[in-house]
Amino acid sequence: MGRWHGLGEVPADQGRSVVTIGVFDGVHRGHARIVRAAADRARELGLRSVAVTFEPHPDEIIRPGAPPPLLTTARRRAELLEELGVDAVLVIPFTPEQSREPADEFVRRVLVDALRARHVIVGADFRFGDRSRGDVGLLAELGDKYDFTVEGMPLVADSGAGADTITSTLVRADLDAGDVEAAARALGRPHRVEGVVVRGHQRGRALGFPTANLESPAHSAIPKDGVYAGWLVADTDRFPAFRWPAAISIGTNPTFDGVERTVEAYALDRDDLDLYGEHMAVDFLARIRDTLKFDSIEALIEEMHRDVARARDLTSTES
Repeated sequence: MGRWHGLGEVPADQGRSVVTIGVFDGVHRGHARIVRAAADRARELGLRSVAVTFEPHPDEIIRPGAPPPLLTTARRRAELLEELGVDAVLVIPFTPEQSREPADEFVRRVLVDALRARHVIVGADFRFGDRSRGDVGLLAELGDKYDFTVEGMPLVADSGAGADTITSTLVRADLDAGDVEAAARALGRPHRVEGVVVRGHQRGRALGFPTANLESPAHSAIPKDGVYAGWLVADTDRFPAFRWPAAISIGTNPTFDGVERTVEAYALDRDDLDLYGEHMAVDFLARIRDTLKFDSIEALIEEMHRDVARARDLTSTES
């Protein structure tokens, strides 16, 4: 398995390959269909498969100051792409110069010279090159010129009549609405927020519910404020393959007149965890309730007990 950051890390002896290209933020079910198709085609042809993606998100460069909330970190995205069966993931640094690169030059430099593409699979809405002028039709024309074939795959719609096409934008809208179940259907797995556990006000511990306060990367896609059921997840030296049912709170702690928005997870029935400094994640299963301001600490604690009971019920039916 190869994971290359920039064209300079592509092996000099890279043979011909089957390539798929995209931002792949979220690696949702539509992305998964395309990536699996590339991996399958490569096996049929006896070639290596390569997924090409970009970091940072191109919109951060093309529309500075208004980047989209990111569904996955770069590392998580690469892991998910690898799980879909590709032999290598190439992350291309997206720069202002990259955004202005002519379509023909991008194809020659990346697909021809570096990856020696024989077949390229992309989504039907794929765009590339300066001002995103290139589309699947132009890619096919360039394939004729440079000796590779191109397949543009139809986009995937969610189940049901009149269902929306699955896109990263759709998943972000679901999360903005707090509908983590709809987001999970589109993703094919629970939405995940990652971060390093930092010290907060430690109010949860004082109330009997010690929480892990996650400091997530900038522009992370955080669901709407509220209380959720899900899991606290890690795979570190101290906590290998750790996945524990959790009640997750997102918001500003209005009962305490808080102003900073936080993501906090209480691992059910665990008060023995020292997680400070650990890289952890939360996977969201279902929304329990809105964020509320309580008239007293006692009322808050009563509600937290109900939240924990509900989170226990919900996670007990899921693997």
